[in-house]
Amino acid sequence: MIDPMTLHGIIPPLCTPLLPDGELDPASARRLVEFQISAGVHGLFVLGSTGEQAALSAEQRAAMLETTIAANAGRVPILAGIFDTSTRRCIENARMAQAAGAEALVLAPTYYYRAGQHELLDLFRAVRSAVDLPLLAYDVPGAVNVKLDAATVTTLAEEGVICGIKDSSGVVEGFREVLMRTRHLPFRAFTGSELIVDACLHMGAHGSVPGLANVFPQAYVDLYTHACAGDWAAASAIQERLLACFRALITQGDPAYSASASALGGFKMGLKVQGVIAHTTVAAPLHSFTPAEEERVAAVMQRYGLFTAG
Repeated sequence: MIDPMTLHGIIPPLCTPLLPDGELDPASARRLVEFQISAGVHGLFVLGSTGEQAALSAEQRAAMLETTIAANAGRVPILAGIFDTSTRRCIENARMAQAAGAEALVLAPTYYYRAGQHELLDLFRAVRSAVDLPLLAYDVPGAVNVKLDAATVTTLAEEGVICGIKDSSGVVEGFREVLMRTRHLPFRAFTGSELIVDACLHMGAHGSVPGLANVFPQAYVDLYTHACAGDWAAASAIQERLLACFRALITQGDPAYSASASALGGFKMGLKVQGVIAHTTVAAPLHSFTPAEEERVAAVMQRYGLFTAG
């Protein structure tokens, strides 16, 4: 078991490469792992929101996790998303992840039925009791419709139930409150935002889990390196370039597409155009990109100087 206090830096939430029929593309998944590790990332988060965890079958989740772990071959820590609609299902996911070889688990509040904070305390305690792996909370109210209160996070941290958090709430002051409340504890705090990594590191975050790092892992690693060296101007310059590209990259889907389909398709085309994955397929019912959308994404990357054709 890893020491959770060693978790740090850039931990991309991996896309799940799919074939046109919607099944897992193992060859692309292996290339994605190599692409990330070659860029110097500090860990990999499998089966997160960017990895379409909630849209995959149990068999697909296990296959993606097992493929990633085998390709990684122990080089960086592997975190696995285990969130679901009930405590029982979260525990089942956690046991699958443990059996596959994950080194830490990431748990969001249960979704569909909206749980209260006391119920969420019970959820995290039950999962941590059932599986002996480090457990990080995932605050993502935009997806699960429940916000983890800072007091809830602090209680779980003080009890030793969770060892960290991925904060994708978009509430910067809330993330700062968590940082302040947990400074005296063995606790690792990561921002899930692609857009304010430099600011969160300056506040005391231990790293970031940005979806855009799938496409530009080296840029995020460089940002983190500059921040650790105290070169905030260099870190900010990279962040602002990535912010501008992100806004354009995730909006190239057809206007009839959902925002989720457009964002996931943008990330996957950003990988495809670099030869990392073979297809931009996303899990149905979300619509996958056509060649027209793919061409627009390639143009965005060239426009921002983050990719040169040929």
